[in-house]
Amino acid sequence: MNAQYIHPFLESAATVIQQICNVTITRGELGIKDVAYSEDHIWIRIGLTGQLEGDVIFGLHHEVALRVVSAMMGGFPISELDEIGKSAISELGNMISGNASTLLFNQGVSIDITPPQLVQNQEALPSSGKALAVPLNLGDLGRLEIHVIALS
Repeated sequence: MNAQYIHPFLESAATVIQQICNVTITRGELGIKDVAYSEDHIWIRIGLTGQLEGDVIFGLHHEVALRVVSAMMGGFPISELDEIGKSAISELGNMISGNASTLLFNQGVSIDITPPQLVQNQEALPSSGKALAVPLNLGDLGRLEIHVIALS
């Protein structure tokens, strides 16, 4: 696993979330973590193909996802993640990944991304186990974890 692959996702996430949610982002420490499903989290999985094969997975505690969706909708209070909320949080992962693919392309790494998949059970997460992971502090909204599993 090469740490250079996660940096475009971190840069993109900071830019996109700052613009959409109007919060200041701070990065946590880069580490290698097990990819483990947790029912109190919302998981968005996006596949990576091309010169970089693997997955990027965004994880948010359910309450953080509600706050992020609320911020995306101009502060409208959200009490449950309905279909519109699920679509919004999935689109956030899509925007981050799309921007990251452009940053990677500018570094000479050509990738395509798959449509976002909202993960609802353990079976939908990659079984490879280990990922490069960095938590992002989203100010008052909470924390987002970004996991990159690069198979090539």
